[in-house]
Amino acid sequence: MKIDHRYHEPDPVAIKRTNQLYGPISRYHRHKVYGMKHIPAEGRCIIAVNHSFATYDNALLSRKINEGTGRIVRSLADRSLFYVPSIGRAIAKSGAVPARPKVAEFLLSDREQLVLVAPGGMREALRPSSEKYTVCWESRKGFVRLAIKTQTPIILSCCPGADDLYTVYENTLTKMVYRRFRLPVTAIRGLGLSLLPRPVKLEHYLSEPQFPPVVDVNDDMAFSQAVDQWHVELSRKMQEMLDEHQ
Repeated sequence: MKIDHRYHEPDPVAIKRTNQLYGPISRYHRHKVYGMKHIPAEGRCIIAVNHSFATYDNALLSRKINEGTGRIVRSLADRSLFYVPSIGRAIAKSGAVPARPKVAEFLLSDREQLVLVAPGGMREALRPSSEKYTVCWESRKGFVRLAIKTQTPIILSCCPGADDLYTVYENTLTKMVYRRFRLPVTAIRGLGLSLLPRPVKLEHYLSEPQFPPVVDVNDDMAFSQAVDQWHVELSRKMQEMLDEHQ
């Protein structure tokens, strides 16, 4: 079943190589994951994460899950990345897939896999440091619709320290370019005056599985209400996790 011409099955050799590549970065940040016991040994599950500017913190999470459970995390990545041949092939072999509802539904319903999604997307990644440790999921409800439709539990994963890797400065140009071209143009500062990420300790905290409400997906009104209500609950819980662990 070809659900997207950019979709590829992951390559175990490439995943092992990627895990090795992130080893030094993991040690640099003294990376730890709390709540690994909540990752199911089998079956479908969505892992919803907060989105930092650096982004690679979630690759570290995928690495720990793979090494700890043997399961491959299928990350929903920006579709534009797959149009860059070298990058597209590399991330696809490591388990990433184009961020499309049909692809995600296929992985959950047909393959019973772990799917990682950052609902806040680029908007959350580009928020200035004055807004760090905040959830920006206001209108991002696709992951909730997907979970209810496929009856898939969601595990929330927060990594507050990722917002301290860089100082992201608020500026009008960032908002204008993103709004018009969807490009991540911004002013940042890392270690000292450099662009190197600060040696911040990165810790991921995983929630217990959050189970979706059961609703008739053919009843548009009931389905929409269920999505809105659960989205509010999940956003609130994610913010509480960030507040607790920052």
